[in-house]
Amino acid sequence: MQISDNMRGAFLMMGSMVAFTVNDAFLKAVSDELPLFQALFLRGIGTVVCLIILAHVLGQFRLSFGAKVWALIGLRSAAEVLAAIFFLTALFNMPLANVTAVLQALPLTVTLAGAVFLGEAIGWRRMLAILVGFSGVFLIVRPGAEGFNVYSLYALAAVGCVTLRDLVVRRMPRDVPSVMVGLVAAVAVMVFGGVACLTEDWAPVTTVAAAQLGGAMVAIVFGYVFSVAAMRGGDLGFVAPFRYAGLIAALILGWLVFAEWPDAVTLTGAAIVVATGLFTLLRERHTARRSTIGRLR
Repeated sequence: MQISDNMRGAFLMMGSMVAFTVNDAFLKAVSDELPLFQALFLRGIGTVVCLIILAHVLGQFRLSFGAKVWALIGLRSAAEVLAAIFFLTALFNMPLANVTAVLQALPLTVTLAGAVFLGEAIGWRRMLAILVGFSGVFLIVRPGAEGFNVYSLYALAAVGCVTLRDLVVRRMPRDVPSVMVGLVAAVAVMVFGGVACLTEDWAPVTTVAAAQLGGAMVAIVFGYVFSVAAMRGGDLGFVAPFRYAGLIAALILGWLVFAEWPDAVTLTGAAIVVATGLFTLLRERHTARRSTIGRLR
């Protein structure tokens, strides 16, 4: 049976999100033995090596960019470093599914930031969806409530950094290879982790910790490969909503591996965020299609 480009892209997107979530689970598991920055540095070494190989295989390895592009790549890499620190700090101290649920607000924050800072058009329907979605985030985080975890704020900070990262990407020329952008960011994260781990006591890497780091490296490389392929395998508006497979994977892995399950309020908040995010993505697809038809007439 012939698989359409859209369905292939959808499967690749789901594979990418599941792979990234498996990476998160491995890192959360290794937090029992290794401090944050040591884990970040050691995983970064393998990630950088694999991305260099991937860039060569795809024919995207090049460094001949102008000063403006390098400035954007540098800003994006700085945002990536901060996102990694905030996200892993939250991940090491919160249930996997809860952290992942907060990150599902990204389509909402990127859409809102694009309208505020880049002047992108946004209708009242998407604006209402964004506001409703933020109420879902509030249910997940619940500041001031009895079950509040201060590390939820780190997860929110990670969302802000990733939003900045994605906005910077929108300003980059389309001919800048995506794998090279990711590679530079991975190098920045690795270098920062290497410098920062000098402030921590270096923990011995046991066989179990090495296996967990190896699993994280393999998973994140598959995540990168699948995500790049997904963006080239179908219509972005059709493929993007399948990113929410990561939340399902986080719920399953959190339950099976860490014996964690979010409470009813958190699940309700996550459902609101996912529903409004899906609406926003589908609405963007509909708007883009109408714009294309209008230009053809």
